Amino acid sequence: MSYGGFYLSDPIGNNEFSFNERENRKIYVPSLIKKEIHIDNFNLDFVKFGKAPSFIEIEDGVERVCYGLEHMYEIDLIIDAEKKKKIFLFDNHNHAFYFWCRSIISGHLKRGRSLLHVDQHKDTRLPPNFDVDIRDIDAVVNYTNRVLNVGNFIKPAMNFGIFSELVIVDSEYGMCLDMPSDYILDLDLDFFSKDMDYIDLDFRMSRVKDYIQGTDLITVATSPYFIEQERAIDMLERLLK
Repeated sequence: MSYGGFYLSDPIGNNEFSFNERENRKIYVPSLIKKEIHIDNFNLDFVKFGKAPSFIEIEDGVERVCYGLEHMYEIDLIIDAEKKKKIFLFDNHNHAFYFWCRSIISGHLKRGRSLLHVDQHKDTRLPPNFDVDIRDIDAVVNYTNRVLNVGNFIKPAMNFGIFSELVIVDSEYGMCLDMPSDYILDLDLDFFSKDMDYIDLDFRMSRVKDYIQGTDLITVATSPYFIEQERAIDMLERLLK
């Protein structure tokens, strides 16, 4: 199932931020490719960084152009003959909504599991509307990219009953909470940005590794506006090895 590989040039979705004040008014949504990797040979050498802007914002009066990934990745991580993890890796976090809906349609995700959201931010702003049929994948593509942005993609998932419970881990306190019994992990790698260094890195790494061990479906955002992409991929590789 194809996804991405197009530009947003109107003030919609992630391209709406400071649109009228920006000189660059076009961002790229990378195309999706599939990879299968065995845990014994795991590395992320195939992940390349994009050459087209994926997020642009005005920061302190200066236009900041951010570059994400060359592609999005659907990764089947083979643990053994009977066990694997499905990992969706992408740059801007709103794409998680597309992959959740797609996973329901394909049967990889059953409604009613908990969402464990590990992130520097809560991402629970209200979107402009909930006008989408999540059974229609083309409508989901349009909604994910034209309506949603990096800060408002969780409310629709809860509104449509994709998940029964939202557990947010955005602090040291959150990491001390008990994990849900049946969850999928939604990880933003900005949890390992320098802004989060007030929490011990080893503690963050250890706890997120526990979260990864406890689920078979993971969505991962590299969030180019909030963390250097090289650091993000390095952290993910360390978490999965």
